[in-house]
Amino acid sequence: MITLICLILIFIAWFLLIKEYIVALKGSKIKLKRTYDEPSFAILIPARDESKVISNLLDSIKKQTFKIDSKDIYIIVESRKDKTVSIAKKRDVNIIYRKNLTNRRKGYALDDAIKEILKKKKHYDAYFIFDADNVLDRNYFKEMVKTYKKGYDIGIGYRNTKNGNSSIFSACSSLTFSMINTFSNNYKMKHNLTLTVSGTGFYIKGEILEELGGYPFNSLTEDYEFTLYATLNDLTSTYNTKAKYFDEQPTDYATTIKQRTRWVKGYFDSRRKYYPLLKNKASRKDNNYPSVYIALVGVKPYVLFVISVILYLANLIFRIISNSIVKIEVYTLLLQFFLIILAIYIVLLLFTGILLIKEKDNLRLNRKMKIKSLFFNPLFLASYVKCLYLALKNKDLTWEKIEHTGNIEKEDEK
Repeated sequence: MITLICLILIFIAWFLLIKEYIVALKGSKIKLKRTYDEPSFAILIPARDESKVISNLLDSIKKQTFKIDSKDIYIIVESRKDKTVSIAKKRDVNIIYRKNLTNRRKGYALDDAIKEILKKKKHYDAYFIFDADNVLDRNYFKEMVKTYKKGYDIGIGYRNTKNGNSSIFSACSSLTFSMINTFSNNYKMKHNLTLTVSGTGFYIKGEILEELGGYPFNSLTEDYEFTLYATLNDLTSTYNTKAKYFDEQPTDYATTIKQRTRWVKGYFDSRRKYYPLLKNKASRKDNNYPSVYIALVGVKPYVLFVISVILYLANLIFRIISNSIVKIEVYTLLLQFFLIILAIYIVLLLFTGILLIKEKDNLRLNRKMKIKSLFFNPLFLASYVKCLYLALKNKDLTWEKIEHTGNIEKEDEK
């Protein structure tokens, strides 16, 4: 009976994946509005207690080939006693002090900043969002200007790591974002679909935020929430592989679990809010139907795969510890259990290998770390099951700050 249920779940998962692929091939029919005017950019940086890293980001902005005025940079903090404030003042950039500290997520900080800018009747063609630990390639804005002039509402840069060689956890964590961009966003871009906004290093057209009156995306994953909003409202988006930026990844297991559990929780919270709206929009006549359909499917196929494997393995374990079977059957079941685990590991290893090959020299990982990542990343991906369990178990999961060291590996310096 359990085997039959698992087979049904796997069949449904494959059906959803194949249908999603067929629907995606049709592509979106949303048109771009090209512009030739030189754009004005605002830089938003939530930076509570980020004095260790903020200087590196500001230095990289100052070195840009497309010049950014310091008066268009906005540092968002919570206290005047924050050491980040003195650094910001020396750089002659704007400082925005948050007033309502009961809500301490990044989305709320961005909302406060944009509302304050709009109150001053200041108009920007696009708002860029960065984390304080980011460092930009010197041509980042030069490349993003090209993206903006093509008419895209959202432009996403190429995310890389500052400290991928520090530990196997930071290396595998960086591969997560390579996976999102290389496999998902690259494919979506080819078919003019709504891309997945991940983390920071992206812009949103100013007219969109002006119409919203702020940044009303405040879940634990405000970036994914904004992705669903973009899908719902037919916003055009693209991924610029030449607009490179770097960020710091967690270097220990506990922090990666904490971070990814928050992502999983935020993912489901965002879907709970937008799923009914997307379902009402879903129509084959809709210009952005492929993107809407993909958003509705989400990670369902992968969750079904995971559930089927867990059910099957749990059934094997139950039969192994059952007193009603003989030793020969126990050995057979143990072998079957081992072979299933091995097969899953090999599939994830091949997936990681393909990712490493496709990324080639883009990844800031040395040869030794790439080899380590090849064999460890399957285990890292499998640990998302634990993150899912913790996210479902903890109903009141809150945002927690992850400390940054400010260290930049020598080969990542520009």
